[in-house]
Amino acid sequence: MDANRKHLRPWHPWIDLIRSTADLDRFITEWLQQLSKNRGFHAGIWHEGKLCGIINHLNIDWVNRSTVLSYWLDEAHQGRGIMTAACRAFVSHAFHTLKLNRVTIECAGRNTRSRRIPERLGFTFEGIIRGAEWLHDHFADHAIYGLLKGDLPQDDSMSVAEFPLAAAGAGPFAVISAESLN
Repeated sequence: MDANRKHLRPWHPWIDLIRSTADLDRFITEWLQQLSKNRGFHAGIWHEGKLCGIINHLNIDWVNRSTVLSYWLDEAHQGRGIMTAACRAFVSHAFHTLKLNRVTIECAGRNTRSRRIPERLGFTFEGIIRGAEWLHDHFADHAIYGLLKGDLPQDDSMSVAEFPLAAAGAGPFAVISAESLN
């Protein structure tokens, strides 16, 4: 994360909260609590044996059968389709395994690279939430994208034959191998 601090900081306020192994341990503990409450999970995205990003179902709402999809990818791995493929797998998992009805992606309004992902995946742009997040020294707007299970075409291009997550023995994360997504 340190190598990508400058790259991630404009979009992620939590980056300043992780400065040590103890800080990261606290985050992982929170993620494990979320998992134990069946409210979401995080997956590490690995490429050629190196962690290059994180993707997660954040705050699964079982009553309304919805989730927010959140992600980050290190700078060196951008532009290769890795995050789009990971998001496609997570959306498929949300609809086909978790039986959810809605997936939302919310990203900083000025983060054009992040916004391209839901646009490529057929999400509907639903609007801008003004001043949604305190980002270090200013409020940032968020662009909201939504996808409903019913929005998927009949051939369901989001479907994946085998969801490429391996949780067994993965420690606090499930694991997505970028190689298996392409």
